[in-house]
Amino acid sequence: MKIITRDIPPRSVWALEKAGIHPLLARLYAARGVTGTEELDDALAKLLPPTTMKGLPEAAQLLADAIAQDKRLCIVADYDCDGATACAVALRGLKLLGARHVNYIVPDRIVDGYGLTAPIAQRVNDSGADVLITVDNGIASMDGVAFARQLGLQVLITDHHLPASGPTGIVLPDANVIVNPNQPGCNFASKSIAGVGVMFYVLLALRTELRARGVFDQASQPKLDTLLPLVALGTVADVVKLDANNRRLVAQGLKRVRALAMPCGIASLFIASGRSAVAATTFDFGFALGPRINAAGRLSDMTLGIECLLTDDPARADELAKTLDGINRERRAIEGDMREQALLAAESLFDEGDEPPPAICVFDPDFHEGVVGIVASRIKDKLHRPAFVFATSGAPGKEHELKGSGRSIPGFHLRDALDLVAKRHPGVLLRFGGHAMAAGCTITEDGLDTFEQALIEVAQEWLDAATLTRRLETDGPLEPEYRRVDLVDTLHKEVWGQGFAAPTFSEEVEVLSQRLVGEKHLALKLKHRGQPVDGIWFSHTEPLPAKVVLAFRLDADEWNGMRRVRFLVEGAQV
Repeated sequence: MKIITRDIPPRSVWALEKAGIHPLLARLYAARGVTGTEELDDALAKLLPPTTMKGLPEAAQLLADAIAQDKRLCIVADYDCDGATACAVALRGLKLLGARHVNYIVPDRIVDGYGLTAPIAQRVNDSGADVLITVDNGIASMDGVAFARQLGLQVLITDHHLPASGPTGIVLPDANVIVNPNQPGCNFASKSIAGVGVMFYVLLALRTELRARGVFDQASQPKLDTLLPLVALGTVADVVKLDANNRRLVAQGLKRVRALAMPCGIASLFIASGRSAVAATTFDFGFALGPRINAAGRLSDMTLGIECLLTDDPARADELAKTLDGINRERRAIEGDMREQALLAAESLFDEGDEPPPAICVFDPDFHEGVVGIVASRIKDKLHRPAFVFATSGAPGKEHELKGSGRSIPGFHLRDALDLVAKRHPGVLLRFGGHAMAAGCTITEDGLDTFEQALIEVAQEWLDAATLTRRLETDGPLEPEYRRVDLVDTLHKEVWGQGFAAPTFSEEVEVLSQRLVGEKHLALKLKHRGQPVDGIWFSHTEPLPAKVVLAFRLDADEWNGMRRVRFLVEGAQV
C-alpha cells in the first residue's frame, strides 16, 4: 500500500478561512475541490433546477394528465436500497400530489432478474394499471418496455444507470417518456444523481405542472421536503458520487432525521441498528440502515423493505425493522462463509509472493446469488483488483446460467469492460449492465472460462502497475490541537461519502503496545506528537513495528462516562 497526501490548494484554503470556515474544515474542503462557500450552501434553493433535466416536462404532463383522469399508476421498483427508497418516494409523493390509485411491484432478484421484463409488464397490466413507472431501472429494458406498450400501458422510465449501446451507438427503450440524466442530450449537471433523486425531481416537476394548472397555489401546494430523508438514505446507500447537488440532498435529509422529522420506518431502522437518529451521519445511512434494507432484496423479498419505508404505523414499522435486522444478520453469516471460500479461491489463482492477476473471477456452486456483490467487494478491497463473483442462478429453468456481480478499482470502468468483452466474444454475456465501479452480468456456465480470460485481457490492456498499486489518499498530518472530541463531532456531522471522502489523516506514530481483541481486531496504544492516544484497526491481526506511518480517521469512544478521541486505522505504510 502506498499512502499519499491529497493536494491542498492554499488559495482555496485561504478563501474558505476568510469566509469563516474552521481552518481544519477549510483544509479538508479545499482538498476535495471546494473553492468557495457557495458550494457548501446546502439550501434547497441551491439545488440544480429541474428545468435542465431532459424529459421532466413531458413526465410532469403525463403524470398530471393521469391524475386528472384518475388513472391507475404502478411503480416497478428495483430490489436494492436506492430502488426501495425511490419506490417509497414515488408512492408517497404521488399520493401527496393527488394520485388516488398508486401501487407497486418489485421484481424478485432470483426469479425475475433485473429491470422491467415482459413478465413484469404483464403483471403490471394484470393489476389493472394504466401507467407503468420505473424507478432506478428501465433504461436498458428494451423488450419489457416494448411489451408494456403493446399491452396498451403508458410507460415512464425514471433511471440513472447508463443506457445500453448497440452497433450504431446508444440504444434507448421506446417509452412514452424517459427521465435519466445519463441519456443523450440531457444537460442536467449532476450525472451522479441516484435513482431516488431522479424520482424526487420528477415530483418537483409534477408539482410545478399541477400548480400551473391551478390545482393548488404556492401556499397550498404539498411539501415534498418530507421525502428528503428517504432521498438521503437511498443516495448514500447507492454509493453514488456525492457531488454538490447530491450533498445538498443528503444534508437536507440528515437535518430532518436529526430533528426526528422522518418516516417512522426510518426511525425504527435506527432503533433496530442501535444508532441514534438525533446524531445521524452518512455512515449510519451507508453501513447501518442501507444494508438492512438491501438484505431484504438479497435474501428475501424487497417488499419488506419498501413496506417499512411506506408504513405510517410505528408498531408496524418496528416489526418490519426487526424482521429486516434479522435478515441482515442471516446475510452477514452467509457472506462470512462465502467470503472465506471466495478469498481462498482468489488467492489460489497466484502463488504466494506473486502479484495477483489483473482481474479476478470466482465461482462456486454453493454461492448464494444474493450476496455475490458484497463478496466481490471484499475481494476487490483485499487484492486491489477488479473482481467478479458468480453463483448459479436460482431462477426456474435457468440453472445453466451464472449470475455475477463485479466491483472495480479506480481506473477500470467495469461496465465499459463488460461492453468490450461482449463485442469481442458475442454470445458469452447474456445480459449485463451497471456503472464504472459496480456492474452485473449473466453468462452460461460453460462460458465462464471465456469470460474470465476476456476480462483479464481487458484488464491487462487498461491497467498499469501504478493503477494496480493500492493507493490510500489522506489529508496528511493531524495537528495535535485538532485531536479533540468536539472536532470529532463536527466532522461526523458533515456529509462525506463516495467522491467526497471522509477525512483520513496520516503520519508516523509510535506503537507503545498492541493486542488482539475479539480475535480479529488490533487494539493499539499509540504516541502521536508526543502524546498517548488509543487506536483500533478493525479486521486486522498482523502486528505493527514500533514506528509506522498510519492512515487513520478520527473517532470518539466512551469509557467510564468520559468520551475520548481514538484513531480508527485504515492502513499502514511499513
